[in-house]
Amino acid sequence: MSLTYLLRRSGLMIYTLVVVSLIVFGITQALPADAAVMMLGENATPDALAAIRQRLGLDQPVWMQYGRWLAGVLHGDFGLSLRTGQPVGAVMIEALSRSLLLAVLSIGLMLLVAVPLGIVAAIRRGRIADLFVSVVSYVGVSFPEFVTATLVVLVMADWLQLLPATGYVPLTEDPLRGIRHLVLPVLTVSVILVAHVSRMVRSELVDVLHTDYIRAARLKGLDERTVLFRHALRNALLPTITIVALDVGYLLGGIIVVEEIFALPGVGRQLIVAIQARDLPAIQAGALIMAATYSVVNFLADLAYAALDKRIQYA
Repeated sequence: MSLTYLLRRSGLMIYTLVVVSLIVFGITQALPADAAVMMLGENATPDALAAIRQRLGLDQPVWMQYGRWLAGVLHGDFGLSLRTGQPVGAVMIEALSRSLLLAVLSIGLMLLVAVPLGIVAAIRRGRIADLFVSVVSYVGVSFPEFVTATLVVLVMADWLQLLPATGYVPLTEDPLRGIRHLVLPVLTVSVILVAHVSRMVRSELVDVLHTDYIRAARLKGLDERTVLFRHALRNALLPTITIVALDVGYLLGGIIVVEEIFALPGVGRQLIVAIQARDLPAIQAGALIMAATYSVVNFLADLAYAALDKRIQYA
């Protein structure tokens, strides 16, 4: 992996974020909401509205508004919330930390479950274990997030009364209660991820186990465990990196639904509140932060793929 590739890939990521910022700013400008009216109310006088528009720079051309907004974003200033009057950036970054915690825990649980399921299905191909994993995968993919969340709440919180259905407690405040509130959201998000990744691991491992170098390793007298874990699994897991990175797109969309259902104050729920209140600075900040997170994760996935697969040469 060369320095040229790193610079080119970094440039592509920056270019993507600039384009996304243009789209986000353009969409929010097209929304039927007037920031001055949102701040002063519908009964405000025309003079007061004109004064606040001048103070906020809303009377300037759109390209000047975008330039001022982008300059503020580059300095960490996303503007003030029209709903609360507080800086948007600090609120969204704090909310993002909660969403990232949910995402990291979900991906961790997914890897602990999906990879063993995929391995079992591959080495037991055509048997009951393979059929079971396939059925679980198809069921997991077919259920949307709100259905999975409803079933999880119904069973774990309502019938068994083992865990709280909604709410959030910071881990720094009360670790035990915080974990109890995170269990159900993590389970909900993990279901579809497990379905995606277990199928990918199974498919790739089946293909790798029939390659020439695996047959050569067996002919050398290596035991099956060594062949599987030292030779086959490493190459079979490489496409999983790409799938996990792509699933971040699902996480960004699915987490919005999950956070709303479980009343988890993450960036997705903050974005929903901002849309309902037509809080344009908060909408811009939330959308741009989520896009930046997705771009960074895909960038890191490309680097990891290049580092693990020595056969790939990046110019």
